[in-house]
Amino acid sequence: MATPSVGKAVGQMQFGDHLCLSYDNAEERQAILGTYVRDGLAADHKIIYLSDEDPPDAVLGWLGAAPQAAGLDLEGAMDSGQFAVRTAEEAYMATGRFDPDEIIALFGTEIDMALVQGYKGVRVTGEETFSLRGWPGTDRFAEFERKIDEVFRTSEVNAMAICQYDRRWFDRPRLERLESYHVDRVRANDLYDDGVLRVAPIFAPPGLALAGTVDAGTRAALGRALGSLPGEVGLVCLDLAGLGSCDEEGLRIMVRDGRTSDGRQRQLLLRAVPPAIAGTLRDLGLADRPGVSLEENTG
Repeated sequence: MATPSVGKAVGQMQFGDHLCLSYDNAEERQAILGTYVRDGLAADHKIIYLSDEDPPDAVLGWLGAAPQAAGLDLEGAMDSGQFAVRTAEEAYMATGRFDPDEIIALFGTEIDMALVQGYKGVRVTGEETFSLRGWPGTDRFAEFERKIDEVFRTSEVNAMAICQYDRRWFDRPRLERLESYHVDRVRANDLYDDGVLRVAPIFAPPGLALAGTVDAGTRAALGRALGSLPGEVGLVCLDLAGLGSCDEEGLRIMVRDGRTSDGRQRQLLLRAVPPAIAGTLRDLGLADRPGVSLEENTG
């Protein structure tokens, strides 16, 4: 059984991808961008980070703290020129005005220059909150996203991009319009996917999203994924909206370990549980275990 997918995993990105990252918590953003940078350095890509306001040392601080970036020499990559951090004002407002066509041309020149320098490609990511600052020309930002998406879709470019949108700053209609000017959304890499069961991380609250089937062939993978969750987290969420079926032993594995690493009772939220699976949880008495909360999917 094929499992559904929402967005494109960051580790599967290819040249020509122009994806959006709409986030509302730091952990999700950190996980995705940490992987994006790690993979880029390993592939000998030049990485350009466009910060709204933070200087390079601040970007290195939070990005380097991502578990996915552990062991990376980001300062060394910056010194060598492989990793560059620029503020949005430096990148977009050099002429004093935001001009979509001018900026797209500059990006093209930068990609060509990186290839001449010997890099195998270019990865760009930018914090797009600058577009809300009212700088001259930023009222054309949606036009810029539309035009650059056309370039990525219709041209052969040795580049990829992630545009970062903090949901706390963009109203829904504006955000939906900007998201539509991207090939797809980007998501964190799956923890497991064998075509029968897909296990993906979620971040608010922390936990896992399950899709497909839990049976004798996939229970071990489920157990490993559950074991990878931080032991100190007091609330864990399992989103079961995409779960087609789960055998009884699989359900027992989900609710078996109810304590954190320091012995406190862990709270387990089973979210969007399909009715048939919810019924089995109740029949087995698992829904009544201490710390377990069940939210049935009534949609």
